[in-house]
Amino acid sequence: MNLYAYRTTGLVIKALYNLFKAKGYLHGVENIPKGANIFVINHFTRIETLLLPYYIFNLIRVPVWSLGHYSLFMGALGNFLNMVGTISTKNPHRDRLIVKTLLTGEAAWIIFPEGRMVKNKKILEKGRYIISTPDGQKRAPHTGAAALGLRTEFFRQHFLKLHKKGSNEVGKLMDFFCITDIEQVLKHRTSIVPVNVTYNPIRARENILSDLAEKFFDDIADRAIEELMTEGNMLFSGVDVDIRFGKPIRLESYLPESLIRDDITSGNKINFDDLIPSREIMRGIADDIMHQYMTSIYNMTTINHDHLFASMLRQIPFRQIDESDLLRRVYCCAMYGLNKKDAYFHRTLEEDQISLLTDDRYHKYRDFISLALDKKTVIRKKNILIKNPKVFTSPFDFHRFRIENPVAVIANEVEPLKHLQRTVRLYAWVPGFLLRRILAKRLYHKAIREYENDYQHFFSASETGKKSTGMPFLLRGSFRKIGVLLIHGYLAAPAEIKELAVYLNRQGYWVYAPRLKGHGTSPYDLATRTYEDWKTSVDEGYAVIKSLCNRVVVGGFSTGAGLALDLASRVNDVKGVFTICSPMRIRFLSSRFAPAVDVWNRLLKKIRIEENHLEFVDVESENSYFKYKKNPISGVQEVERLMNSLEPRLAGLKIPTMMVQSLNDPVVDYTGSMQLFELLGSKEKSFVMFDMDRHVIIAGEGSHRVHRAIGGFIEDVRKRFEG
Repeated sequence: MNLYAYRTTGLVIKALYNLFKAKGYLHGVENIPKGANIFVINHFTRIETLLLPYYIFNLIRVPVWSLGHYSLFMGALGNFLNMVGTISTKNPHRDRLIVKTLLTGEAAWIIFPEGRMVKNKKILEKGRYIISTPDGQKRAPHTGAAALGLRTEFFRQHFLKLHKKGSNEVGKLMDFFCITDIEQVLKHRTSIVPVNVTYNPIRARENILSDLAEKFFDDIADRAIEELMTEGNMLFSGVDVDIRFGKPIRLESYLPESLIRDDITSGNKINFDDLIPSREIMRGIADDIMHQYMTSIYNMTTINHDHLFASMLRQIPFRQIDESDLLRRVYCCAMYGLNKKDAYFHRTLEEDQISLLTDDRYHKYRDFISLALDKKTVIRKKNILIKNPKVFTSPFDFHRFRIENPVAVIANEVEPLKHLQRTVRLYAWVPGFLLRRILAKRLYHKAIREYENDYQHFFSASETGKKSTGMPFLLRGSFRKIGVLLIHGYLAAPAEIKELAVYLNRQGYWVYAPRLKGHGTSPYDLATRTYEDWKTSVDEGYAVIKSLCNRVVVGGFSTGAGLALDLASRVNDVKGVFTICSPMRIRFLSSRFAPAVDVWNRLLKKIRIEENHLEFVDVESENSYFKYKKNPISGVQEVERLMNSLEPRLAGLKIPTMMVQSLNDPVVDYTGSMQLFELLGSKEKSFVMFDMDRHVIIAGEGSHRVHRAIGGFIEDVRKRFEG
């Protein structure tokens, strides 16, 4: 092996890697032991052959060689593979070279136990690891990695015993393996390190490589086009590559059998391919080790959104699937069903998944369902998906599988994860109505727990009010046709909107009032929050009421009005929206200076000066028993950011809308609300002005008129959909 060529080619691979958009994420690096290592890796693309030696070499700083199918060793490609340390599977000295380099520790090895790329990712049948070949044959994964590792450790222990005895056979063995220093052999131990490689997402599309191939080669094979479309797209589209190293299998511990020990301690000459008495025993041990590392490899699959969607589609027992129902089932799997101790998650699953139940703002469902629709895995009729069950059972051409049936490929990849399959099966079979009740209950209790934790953590004797004022509440209605999500204002708490909620509940509506993060505790809590945190609180509230009622009308007071408009502009299924004293223009003195003060605070923090540091201003407000008496400057800035982000989206709001405003509002300038109204894209919109001189017009004198106006609007929405 030309070490100079190996290192030079490694630099070429590094340069290519920097051109690729694929992002590699390494996990479990601490599991790689010092010594002689065989890395056994699942094989889905040629990317593993190209990039894995580069990644592992950078970790262990030892040349990393690998085995490649003999058919690849022709022409320029064969020369390239030789330079990067790839050995043909038909090289007559293959096994001897592997054992020798492992004995001396001069190289680590990559071996793919599947023996070839498994393009359909189907490696499990009836609980056993089975590999399907392109010609339709089935076989078990190869035990070669285990057998070579055992042989290496056998000869290492044999060297040790002969060396202790001072036997002349040591020199003969060293000559046979071309070893010059026996200390190199004695200081190492052999291990097999399972490695899983998971790609996210898997999409086969035309790309630079496939376009160039079709342009310059007239007779390029379909197999080559498929590989260029799949793997080229992975490299150039920014796929995530999660590379996870498992616990090493120490092969020394597999050689205590008496017959094996007899052969190790034998003073007789043992050549490399001699039929020693313990050979059959080691074959059986190699088979056990193979099952151990195959289980480890696939148990380390990094679960992503595509896996959950594909597995749920496969497991749901009926052909017609409501899309909202599918999303609820996947959400429950992600948030409640999977124990993170038993599985590994893509980083996007480590976060809260509430967007799956609202606007899918990270496009996880949108991207997957576009793929499923394109490949005819499902057909969409309005909001109903009609599943084609044959997609998951019918055979496809081996070399076209990744292009023609990617959803089945994605589902197959996580089939060995028993815990995941049990979870998906459980939520796939739960009746839809029961799942909705379970989801609403869990989200409601989650909101209560979060409030109680925040209340305890941020409690201030001088600033924190009664615990009951900030508690989110749910009022049960007499029918489920329409539910109301009601959002309180800035500096306040759910108690602020209690009178309006009670009025609407008496009209028969279910009403849920969530708590916006940072509210109901202390101003110091609010100072740490952003408007994105408030949007998450609203999204969770929407998921609660949508799980309990067929349709949802959302409304809010003051800043809550802006959040109601924000939700309605993002979520297609909201049926109507009303706002009360919405803050397009705020008359707070502090708001005029909020941007400047925010910049000033950040500058002071940067240079570590605490003097002249302004974070709060004192405020006097109506209903101060549930409102903060201090206003964090950062919070005012977040209100401005919320309204600025909302304004460009108002023209796309097409649902029935009502805006309610106080003429002499001391906090919100009604002309700003009128500007908001003009921006609305809805044809069914109304602006209602009340001649009042306060901001909180939903409580106190004259509030019954506001309640009636809002109740009438919701009743109109209900009748429209009933009609």
